[in-house]
Amino acid sequence: MPFFSRSLLASAAATALLCSLAHANDDGPAAHATPAKKTAAKKPEVITPAAASAPSVAVPQPIAAAAPAGRELRERKDPLDIVRERLAEKLGTGRAAPTSGSGVIRVISSPTATPATPPALAPLPPRSVKAPSTNTLTAKAAASAHRASLPDGHSGASHAPHWDYQGESGPQAWAQLKNEFSVCATGKRQSPIDIRDGIKVQLDSVQFDYRPSSFRVLDNGHTVQVNVSAGNYIEVTGKRFELVQFHFHRPSEERINGRLFEMVAHLVHKDIEGRLAVVAVLLDRGNAQPLVQAIWNNLPLEKGDEVIARLPIDLNDLLPTDRSYYTYMGSLTTPPCSEGVLWMVMKNPVTLSVEQIAIFARLYPMNARPIQSAGGRLIKESN
Repeated sequence: MPFFSRSLLASAAATALLCSLAHANDDGPAAHATPAKKTAAKKPEVITPAAASAPSVAVPQPIAAAAPAGRELRERKDPLDIVRERLAEKLGTGRAAPTSGSGVIRVISSPTATPATPPALAPLPPRSVKAPSTNTLTAKAAASAHRASLPDGHSGASHAPHWDYQGESGPQAWAQLKNEFSVCATGKRQSPIDIRDGIKVQLDSVQFDYRPSSFRVLDNGHTVQVNVSAGNYIEVTGKRFELVQFHFHRPSEERINGRLFEMVAHLVHKDIEGRLAVVAVLLDRGNAQPLVQAIWNNLPLEKGDEVIARLPIDLNDLLPTDRSYYTYMGSLTTPPCSEGVLWMVMKNPVTLSVEQIAIFARLYPMNARPIQSAGGRLIKESN
């Protein structure tokens, strides 16, 4: 039998069953009593006006389901057959409530649930940062931008791996720490040198065009470095170089005829083509130096920090009165030891007080590269 016909029969059977139950509930217990004798006279039916005006309701008659079809449905476990059996079981165990409507059982399938799209995550709030001490935040930002423009080796930037002045990472090992440091061992014009046998000639004087400038003091882990604002220049050999920064070494890296000085200041300059020129000012024990004291007053409390000074400095105050000098071609004295650097070493030292020397020595007792071979280089000395 086609499935459509079986469905009609099952629906009709369910309808008949519901209607029969509803009829039994309306008649009450009297409907199940033994009927009266057939010869009993039937009472005449009285129709009231209200009843006459009410619409007549046709009571559906139960439709018996064919047994063979029912067995076939049960054998095939038709869904409607299962519903009918469960309904009959419930009605057989108790009195069912009257059913309204047509008595048709509707099976409504719920629509397939569509997975909900997860809501977009809100952006994380910015992490709060505790404000550092006075001038530190601005100085660190300025230091990062400034160091990017400084020459290698004297920039104060950290090199990886770390190099030092003593121990396993000392000068004898610089060339092995990084490929870029190989010139520290293979270079032929390295600095510093012991300046001897200079040829006295009529040298052009170095024209210093320094002016009062704002500055920042950085402890870069190798020395105390001073970064100055733009606008300070020197002119030598017909070329103009701008001051980038200066820093200190103890003892002096340069020697003059074998003599070592307490300290030295290296003033690093760069021209528009990127060539470097370093002015070395030797520092010896004597009277206090006001400009150096202004720098010590602004020393950072921690390595890697930079302090912005409130008052400017004039670098002319760091220069000796007699500005005669030695000159030669050399290199940076720190990794990567790049060569092609023009050196001008002031012949006359500037003095520092014992206390000023002791302040730097407490931070860096020794941060000088050993003397390198002059290798027959020409050294000139101004008259």
